[in-house]
Amino acid sequence: MSATTTDTKPADHLDDHSAAASQLRIATFRLARRLRTQRAVDSMSDGQFAVLAALWVHGSHTLGELAERERVSAPSMNRTVNCLQESGYITRSADESDGRKVQISLTDEGRAVVDETARRRDAWVESALAGLSPDERETLAKAAEIMQRLVAL
Repeated sequence: MSATTTDTKPADHLDDHSAAASQLRIATFRLARRLRTQRAVDSMSDGQFAVLAALWVHGSHTLGELAERERVSAPSMNRTVNCLQESGYITRSADESDGRKVQISLTDEGRAVVDETARRRDAWVESALAGLSPDERETLAKAAEIMQRLVAL
C-alpha cells in the first residue's frame, strides 16, 4: 500500500474538465446569442458582420485574405462581399502596388454599422455587469483574458 492516498480518481479530474468545458460552451453560446441581438442592422448575417468587423479592425483586405481570416472558402467570401457591396457597406478598388489584386474596404456607412453595433453591444454588457459585485466583475475580467488566449489558439 502506498504511503499517500488521494480522495479523487483520475476520472474525477476528467469529469471536472468536461463539466467546465460544457458550462463554458453553453454560457459562451448564450452570451453570443444575446450580443447578436444588439446589431445595428437586423437583417445582417453573422458572417457579413464578421467581415465588416475584420475590415474595421485590420483595414483593407483582398478577398483571399478575408476568406482566410474568416476561415471560409473564397467563393463563399465572394458571395458575402457581393452582398455587402450591394448594400453600400464596402467598396472594391484596385490594389495600388499590384493592379491584379482588388482591395476590399469599408465605406463610411459600413464603419457606422460596426460603430453602432459595438456601442449597442458594449451598452448591453455594461448594463449586465452593473448587477454584479466588484469581485464578480474582476473574475469576469480575468476570465475574458483567458478566453482571449483560448480563441487565439
